[in-house]
Amino acid sequence: MAVASTMDLRYRLGCTPAWWQLWKALHETGHEVIVTPYLGDPVDALWWRTYPNPCRTESLLYNRYLLARKATGRAPAGATLLSPVLRQLVERDVRPKWKRHIQTVIEKERDVDAVLFMNVPLNHLHGIPTEVLEPLGIPSVFYDGDMPSILPEYTAERGFRFNYYDGADLAEYTFFLVNSEAVVPRVTSMGARMVFPFHFAVDPELFSPVDVAKSADVSYFALSGVAREEWMTKLIAFPSRNLPLRRFRVAGGPFGFDLGNARYQGDLTYSQYRDFCCGSVINLNITSRTHATFRGTSTSRPFELAALKSCIVSQPYDGIETWFEPEKELVVARDEREAVERYEQLLDDPEVAEEFGRRARDRVLREHTYRHRALELIRRLREAR
Repeated sequence: MAVASTMDLRYRLGCTPAWWQLWKALHETGHEVIVTPYLGDPVDALWWRTYPNPCRTESLLYNRYLLARKATGRAPAGATLLSPVLRQLVERDVRPKWKRHIQTVIEKERDVDAVLFMNVPLNHLHGIPTEVLEPLGIPSVFYDGDMPSILPEYTAERGFRFNYYDGADLAEYTFFLVNSEAVVPRVTSMGARMVFPFHFAVDPELFSPVDVAKSADVSYFALSGVAREEWMTKLIAFPSRNLPLRRFRVAGGPFGFDLGNARYQGDLTYSQYRDFCCGSVINLNITSRTHATFRGTSTSRPFELAALKSCIVSQPYDGIETWFEPEKELVVARDEREAVERYEQLLDDPEVAEEFGRRARDRVLREHTYRHRALELIRRLREAR
C-alpha cells in the first residue's frame, strides 16, 4: 500500500511521474499495488487500485492557501498567525481521519504486506506507524524523493509547501528511503532507525526514443528555475549569445532571469516532453545547487534523458559518475567556455552525439529501470520483516 503526496499530474509535483513508474514496476514484477493520495483525488490506472483521500477537502483548501502565499512571494512553509490554528486542525481532524482510513484499508484488504509513505507530511501523520502498523507486524517505510532540499534548513529557500519534518518522529518508521547518499547521516541524526539510498530511475517503455526532426541544437526543460540560475546562465544564456547560429530553447518554468538568446517555448505537457527531448541534438541536465553539491543525490532528469537516447551535457554534479560514465555516456561542462566548446564539437559531429545517447540508454537498461528499483525495494522489505 502506498500513501502518496498526490497521484494527480496536474499539481505538477516533481516526484509524481516517478511514483507512477515505480507503482507500475511493482505491478509488473508481480505485486499488487494499492494507492491513496494525500492531496487531491485518486487516479486509477491499469497497474494499481485506489482508495479515496479521507481529507480531500482539507488537502485542496490547504494547498490553495499555500499556493496563494507563494504567489505573493512569501515562503509557503513559513510560520504565520494561522499556524496554531492549522496545527489544531491537523491534530483534531486530519490525523484522526487518516488513522481511521489506513485502519479501514488494512482491515478490508487483510493482506497488506507493507505501507510506503511517499513524500507526505510526517508531522500530519504522527503515531500512525506505531499505533496502527507496528502492532500488526506491517513495515512502515518513508520514501523521501526531495532530499536534500526538503530538509528543514533548506525548505524556505526552495519554497516547499510543507516543512514536514518539524515536530515529526522519524523513529516511528521501520526505515527511510532517500534519493541522496549524502543525507543518510543527517536523516539518521534526526532520529530515523535505518536510512537507505534509493535512487530515481526510469521506465524505458514510457521514455522510449522517437525519430523526429531535430528542431533545436541545445534544449532544456525544468519545472522551475529555483536554485538553477547560475548553471542555466553558464550552459544556456552565455553559450546562446556566443553561438548565434545555434538553436537554443528552454521550456517549463517559470524562470525569472535572463535566458540569453534561447527561445522560451512555454510549459510542456508530460506527453510533449518526449518529442521536445528527441527533437534536440543536445539535452541539458541542470539541477539545483543542493542536488548538485550533495554527493550521490539523484533526480529523474538524467535517467529520463538517457532513456530517450539524448546526448546529455550536464553541469558538474557530485556523484553523477555513480550512474553514468562521463565522456562515455554523458558530457560534463565545467564552465561556460567549456560548454561552448563541447556544444560545437557535438553539433559538428552528430554521430558522436548519437553515440553518447545510445550508450546512455544501454546503461539505463542494464541498471536504472524502475524494475531494478522495484526489486531493490522488495528486497529491503523482506529484510525488514
